[in-house]
Parts: sequence; structure tokens; C-alpha cells
Amino acid sequence: MSGKGPLHGASIVCVGFADWETENWTNQQHLMSRLARENRVLFIESLGLRRPTVSARDLRRMAGRLKRGLRPLSERDGVHVLSPLVIPFHGHGSIQRLNGFLLRRAVRKAARRLGIEHPILWGYVPQALALVAPLQPSRVVYHCVDDIAAHARIDADAFARAEKLFAARADLVIASSPPLAERMRELADNVRLMPNVADTELFATALEDGPIDPAMEALPRPRIVFVGAVSAVKVDLELLGELAELRPEWSIVLVGSVGLGDPGTDVSRLAAKANVHLLGHREPSELPVLLRGADAALIPYRLNRLTASIFPMKVYEYLAAGLPIVSTTLPSLAGVEEISFAANAAETAVALDELLASDNEDRRRSRSRAAAGHSWQARITEIGQALGAGFN
Repeated sequence: MSGKGPLHGASIVCVGFADWETENWTNQQHLMSRLARENRVLFIESLGLRRPTVSARDLRRMAGRLKRGLRPLSERDGVHVLSPLVIPFHGHGSIQRLNGFLLRRAVRKAARRLGIEHPILWGYVPQALALVAPLQPSRVVYHCVDDIAAHARIDADAFARAEKLFAARADLVIASSPPLAERMRELADNVRLMPNVADTELFATALEDGPIDPAMEALPRPRIVFVGAVSAVKVDLELLGELAELRPEWSIVLVGSVGLGDPGTDVSRLAAKANVHLLGHREPSELPVLLRGADAALIPYRLNRLTASIFPMKVYEYLAAGLPIVSTTLPSLAGVEEISFAANAAETAVALDELLASDNEDRRRSRSRAAAGHSWQARITEIGQALGAGFN
């Protein structure tokens, strides 16, 4: 372990809840790719906690996982990536035991190959508990960024049992929203609230002079943008449709893959509206060029158990880009400055009217400066400090 602290020169084994190469990077990919610059990181891809469907997306994903699982360890973005072969039915005791055996065997082999001993075990899912005995970690982190048990096709009871055990074993529990922190404090003592952050330096370039994404630039102003997966379980598609009808002169711009996480998402009625524009997926590096052409941003999430605990990364991405924001009344965002809240489409339209009328260059730069402290490097420093005790 380096004398610079626990997150410099360390070995980290991270158990994620998604595949590394996914259309939308989340906290786990952003954080681990940055930690890999000064540490050796082994990332364990999704253990398939959701029961699969026969949708084309799920079938492609399972085929890809099988192919990767038969290949040796790979390296991507400076991170060593392992795709363990497990059976995606975690509620059955016999299958849980088999999955635990398969996971332990695959991770032990990868750790030996990489020369990893007594790593920091960093779990985004509580099934990481199966690796405590074989890895003998120096520290255990449970990074809770979502109410995963609220997702469709998750065995909620099995997940809750695993979470209770893993949170109690963890040396540090990181919760990304106040509702998650409140729930975790019922299970563990060392719980830290650390909301999702953003690559604020990258998104601040939206304030610089430069080109605008051609598809965005072609649209009439004002341009109201949402960036993220267009998923019916999360995004209030009806609200967006009503907003488009209330303000037909506005361009409502949705940037992201349709149906990611919810294959049954149907956007046909929304897409039929003349002022709604679905631009598809953009890479993170392309988003500042797109947001440079936006006039305001939306977080139009439904209010349900799944979204109640979400602190979207887009909060500080939007703010770093200087954009005014209107969000539905998500409990996790209460108290966040520079966000206006609206309960329905009519309130959203009025809030946007006010923000568009009052916005200017100075306000945009003020938002961006305030967001600068919510960077990935600042978060890594904070986590390192929380882990620091006992590493001397």
C-alpha cells in the first residue's frame, strides 16, 4: 500500500451491477476507470441479478456474456474486466450456492494472475460477500447507488437478505442519496452520504465557444433537453408529451437509448409529436457539444420506489454545462440548489418559462462554478479519507 493513502497503489476488486461496456456509463465505470490510473482494478461484470426476458436486447446481452465468459481476462480503459459465468436465477438456494462457487473460482484465478492479494473489495451489489473469504480483503466497501431491489425482475427478498449481511460486514457504506443513506443506517454504522458527481471539467467546456451537435443545432429554439436512457419505468413519458402540447413552439430533445433497462418502453406516441426529437445515444465526450446548444434541461422522472432513491449523475453534468434545470419532485434531490421542481407538465412549463426568461451568461457560469466541486477527483479524495483509518 502506498504512503499516499488507501486509494494510491492499491489493488481493488470491484463487483459491479452492469457490464463494463454498456451504452450508459454509471458511477461504477466512471469511478473505477479513474481509480485505475493509480491502482490495480479488477472489475467483475454484472452477475445477472435480473431475471432475463426473451426480448432481443436481453438475448443479445446473454449471448455476449456467454462469449465473454469463455474468453480470458481482458483489459479495457485501464481496468481488468472479468465476466464470470453465473446462472441468472438468484432466489434459489442451490443456484445461489453454485453461483457463489463459480464466482469464487473465477475471481481467485483472475486475482492470482494479476498478483492481487488482500485487495479492497468494492461491491456495488451485496453478492460481493461471497468473495470476502477467498480474497481476505484489507477493506470492504458497499457502494449503494440505487435501490436495486426495486427493479423489475429482481428477487427482492433474496437481495434484501444479501444486502443486510454485506452492509453489516462492510468497513464503509457509501450511499448516493439521502433515502439510500437513511435505509443503510438501519443496517450499518459507518454510512457516508456521497451523491453522484460528474466530469465537471469536461461538461464545463459547453460554456466555451465551439461547434454544436448538428442534430441539435438544426432544431428551433428554445431547446429543452433530457439526457439519459429513455425508459418508461423511470421517465415520465406522459409528462413529456403534455409538455410538448403545452409549448408547441419548443423543441423537446431526448438524448439516449430507448428501452435501456426496460425493453417494453413504447415511445411511438411521443415520437409522433412534431416538436419532440429523439436523437439517440451520444458518448459522454460528445455531450458538451450537444449541451452547448441547449437552453434548459429536464429530469422528468416518474415518482415510484425505483426513482425515490436516485441521484442522477446528470444533475452535475447539466449544472457544469451551465444549464437551468427543472425536475420532478424527487426526494433524493430535495435541497439541491439550482434545481426548480415541478409536479406535473403544467408546472414544468411555467418553471421553464421563468428560467428561460431570466437566464443569462453570468447565471450559467455561476452554476458551472458551483458544480465544479462535485467532480470525480473530489469524490475519490473524500472516499480515500473515509477509508484512511487503519491503512498507516
